[in-house]
Amino acid sequence: MLSVRDANRPDWAVEGRDWPHREASRFVEAAGLRWHVQEFGRPEAPALLLLHGTGAATHSWRGLAPLLAQDFHVIAPDLPGHGFTDPLPDADLSLPGMARAVSGLVAALGRPPVVVAGHSAGAAVLARMCLDGAIAPRLLAAFNGALAPLPGAASLLFPGMARLLFLNPFTPKIFAWTADRSAAKRLIEGTGSRLDPQGVDLYRRLFARAGHVRGALGMMANWDLAGLHRALPELTTRTLLIVGSDDRAILPDTAFTVRDRLPDARVALIRGLGHLAHEEAPERVAEVLLEEARAMGVLGA
Repeated sequence: MLSVRDANRPDWAVEGRDWPHREASRFVEAAGLRWHVQEFGRPEAPALLLLHGTGAATHSWRGLAPLLAQDFHVIAPDLPGHGFTDPLPDADLSLPGMARAVSGLVAALGRPPVVVAGHSAGAAVLARMCLDGAIAPRLLAAFNGALAPLPGAASLLFPGMARLLFLNPFTPKIFAWTADRSAAKRLIEGTGSRLDPQGVDLYRRLFARAGHVRGALGMMANWDLAGLHRALPELTTRTLLIVGSDDRAILPDTAFTVRDRLPDARVALIRGLGHLAHEEAPERVAEVLLEEARAMGVLGA
């Protein structure tokens, strides 16, 4: 029997009825959670782990994953509390807690990733996993990665506001009640990106579920990006920072600051794209990532 909390989460039989690449989906028990995972490509190909950002789910990779699957075995889960994956207990909503949970999933799947790629907060989770020794990929790609605190007072005010909203049990429900297509479109365009109608509608479906909104607020409220930023000089993994020049959520200049703190990193700036660059132009993003993988010898020339 579903609890009230479960009933507020996206339903695979409803929101997932025509989910992008539904045929690639399965559900996996790991780290005390039931995960929604999509897998693409040949099982014998090198494994590539994709992690979406705050407020998204596996639909974020609907264009990019099939392109990467031509060379990799792509594994893409919904993060805890997002999409169709169970939420973490509130006490584990920190960045290290999220990283431990995803590490448990990776261990359960038995496919250590050779390449990892994450969007926004997903990149932060992957960086934390690398720093903790949970994974040892040859390449970490960050798509508009959230690898530094917000500038100025926002670094203090934004998490505090998210925490207040998260602790108010009515906030996710109010947000869900008002999440129509026009609201989703405004939110997306506020990040500097423009998506097609299907892309907007997929976000609308998720935002209309209070459980998904709560999962996103929980991430924003409990993360310490300052701690991750201080640890970046210890991240020896080769890092590719793919940045949309029109990103309004994480300013492009941030990537160059992050690059200078990393031992082995470069920035690839893609002009004309925003925070959701990998959804706007998956072919351009895939080209940059695959070129880097080939140059490193991860893939054949």
